[in-house]
Amino acid sequence: MFASLIGAEIVFGSSMLEGYSPLALQDPDPFKLFSKNKDMVVLNSKPWNIEAQAHLLDDKVTPNSSMFIRNNGLMPEGIDIKKWTLTIDGESVEKSKTYTLAELQSKFKQYTYQLTLECGGNGRSEFNPPAKGNQWTIGAVHCAEWTGVRLRDVLEDAGIKSNAVYIGFHAVDQHLSMDPTKEPISRGCPMPKALQDETILAFKMNGEAIPLAHGYPLRLIAGGWPASVSGKWVNRISIRNKVHDGQKMTGDAYKVPCNPVAPGEKVKEEDMCIIESMPVKSLITFPKSGAIIKEGKTLAIRGHAWAGELEVAKMEYSIDFGATWTTCEVQKPVNRLAWQHFGAQVKFPKKGYYEIWARATDARGIAQPMLLPGWNPKGYLNNACHRIAVKVS
Repeated sequence: MFASLIGAEIVFGSSMLEGYSPLALQDPDPFKLFSKNKDMVVLNSKPWNIEAQAHLLDDKVTPNSSMFIRNNGLMPEGIDIKKWTLTIDGESVEKSKTYTLAELQSKFKQYTYQLTLECGGNGRSEFNPPAKGNQWTIGAVHCAEWTGVRLRDVLEDAGIKSNAVYIGFHAVDQHLSMDPTKEPISRGCPMPKALQDETILAFKMNGEAIPLAHGYPLRLIAGGWPASVSGKWVNRISIRNKVHDGQKMTGDAYKVPCNPVAPGEKVKEEDMCIIESMPVKSLITFPKSGAIIKEGKTLAIRGHAWAGELEVAKMEYSIDFGATWTTCEVQKPVNRLAWQHFGAQVKFPKKGYYEIWARATDARGIAQPMLLPGWNPKGYLNNACHRIAVKVS
């Protein structure tokens, strides 16, 4: 494992003391380590948390090089896929059952979907008063192509009792304390979400084995909900007769106030609601903010829009700080829970500084707020309009 990360054989590696970390990995280059674009932004290294910039997300299907990394613990090492298993258990399983990776791939039909995953804290850096946690800007979102088997098929093969209400995932990543009795994160979702066609146990990303940083060799994918529900390195899924109570399911983790609160107000746990479907949002991916064009020229813009469980029904842009809006062309999603692509030709009346704002509206008629939405203690669900700067000279 060390050798694969360093990129060379560790000569005399058998002589290393147990627990020793080679110097080459003590201050690693994350861009080489995870094959990421040099324009990615590192927010944290223990654990690794890395985000994209808007222009890096211009591809219709996000490549590994531009995918954000959100970890809660230490990534597993020394994975042997021949020995990898997935166990289905819990209070509401008919009979606990264990599958090898090969059994999952051969026994169940495989499906491929493009699925949007966004960190619940994407945009946290804009909240005031500041919320604790990684100060994500706009780059903790991606839409890759995932291949795997439907979670529903596997759960039904083990048997689901009538009292099942939730599933919870468990994985092999390590807690930062290195305490083997602690899980870094163990979240889940209600049974209706677990049983959706697009909720899958994935073993391929963009047609290849999932990179280690994104959950190799098996990842739960639940598009449209906070990416924390899409557990990496999954080796056990529990069918629960209650709301899953794993790590980061209790307290205020991935929850927002059930009712609006004043900025900075403390909120009791019983007054917090678990985040489910993500809000409507959009991102201008071309051109890069700071573009300069000549007077009289038309500027082509493009980007993506998404709306959790829903489709984006309308896409607009503004060049006058939201005073007026012009409709963009927006494409239908490739499949449910995939982001949608939009584009427009923008004209400017004269020389000067402009901002292009993008606003998506979902199928229920709910549009993005122009500025920061309601404050919450953890800085979740910032879906304010994305904007780029343009100078016409």
